[in-house]
Amino acid sequence: MTVVLMDESGEANPYLLGVYAPVQDEITAADLKVIGEIPRDLNGVYLRNGPNARFPMRGRYHWFDGDGMVHAMHFENGQARYRNRYVRTKAFEAESAQGRSLWTGVMESPKGNPFGNTRGLNLKDSANTDVIFHRGKVLATWYLCGSPYGLDPLSLETLGAETFLDTLTGDFMAHPKVDERTGELFWFDYGPREPYLRYGVVGAGGAVEHCVEIDIPGARLPHDMAITENHAILMDLPLYQDMDAARQGRYKLTFNRELPSRFGVIPRRGAAHEIRWFDAKPCYIYHVVNSWESGDEIILDVCRVSRPAPQGAGSPLSRMLSYLKLDARMYRYRFNLRTGTTSEGYVDDDHNTEFPSIDARQTGYATRYAYNVSIVKDAPTNLFDGLIKYDNVTGAKEEYYYGEHRYGSEAPFAPRDGSTGEDDGYLITFVTDEREGASEVQILDASDLTAGPIARVLLPQRVPLGFHATWVRADQLGSGRKDGE
Repeated sequence: MTVVLMDESGEANPYLLGVYAPVQDEITAADLKVIGEIPRDLNGVYLRNGPNARFPMRGRYHWFDGDGMVHAMHFENGQARYRNRYVRTKAFEAESAQGRSLWTGVMESPKGNPFGNTRGLNLKDSANTDVIFHRGKVLATWYLCGSPYGLDPLSLETLGAETFLDTLTGDFMAHPKVDERTGELFWFDYGPREPYLRYGVVGAGGAVEHCVEIDIPGARLPHDMAITENHAILMDLPLYQDMDAARQGRYKLTFNRELPSRFGVIPRRGAAHEIRWFDAKPCYIYHVVNSWESGDEIILDVCRVSRPAPQGAGSPLSRMLSYLKLDARMYRYRFNLRTGTTSEGYVDDDHNTEFPSIDARQTGYATRYAYNVSIVKDAPTNLFDGLIKYDNVTGAKEEYYYGEHRYGSEAPFAPRDGSTGEDDGYLITFVTDEREGASEVQILDASDLTAGPIARVLLPQRVPLGFHATWVRADQLGSGRKDGE
């Protein structure tokens, strides 16, 4: 069921309408209509997180304010089952008990909100941003740093806030990195008060085994990080919250072009004093593609935003739409550990492209392929109209577009059973038709995107456009696992 929700501004907010409009029903559906044939060597589960508001907002609604809802498609031996569930966060349960919204969002003063995260940010942790698999659970995370919530990857049951065997103190960022070769998980947290940045490692046994405070000049808003075989890369970027506005109860971002972008390279379990900072041109980075070591250099591929601050004036809604509109390009940094120098430049300066994915088995190691979403030009909101495959060896690009008024999701690489390469498998994505209000899952051959979908699985309920996705292989789910309620 689609519910049209309005905030208190009285303005028609496009992030509450059309392809973004929340759905309220949590369903499980099998025996779905398939156009084409689901490959039998595609076994695992595709999960995508995103904002899905339950109640009318107190104050003005921001797209990032919606309650986390995970949509999942489980593939097994040529069959598919769809399921969607809210993430039962502490805030979700508090609002459920009252039957109404209790929090204001990022466009309003947080004063009077019931509670926030542990670092003093009194906003609702909705766990609506990313999903990542680690040690049998999927972790749902929040973009401003909160509690990672564990989910069962098949039933989507919320297992509670993940404490990593009661060793996690403080908060946890949106995009942790997992090294599948070592079983380690790498994370940071940040906040408006000291320590402004902490970096940590969860060991293969499931406990936080390393955590250090990183010295940076003040409160920043890092969103992502990277790892290599021996290092982690943290960011100090010149986009930060205006503290004068914060003291007045307002949320305002400042992009200071007089400051460089700084990248901190630290040994995976290094002490704080071992970090080495590399300067680069000012920018903002939402998402890392991947990073790896090559001789004396660390190579870091990202989607780089050169103008992250809102453009122009206008109403709070128009400023929000301006701030949210992504304008990013594929970009590469090289940090020379011997000379301490940085080189940087575009991989692709033509396409507005974001929400990258790679073969997750290669996180932190050299990758040939990256799979990004294409962002519609000149639209007032973020719409993903296709996929672009980048080849690091040949420099080639391969493009696939969903068709007019059809928009997709982040598309993780799903290796086929027995896969031997980074494009020996499939890309999976939700696609929603704006005109029909209907959604489907598309399965594409990662080695030939231009051929179009191998199969389209039609869904009984629309999937609102959202944020990040992951693929969990059948061998990660464990033997003997049943897909039941």
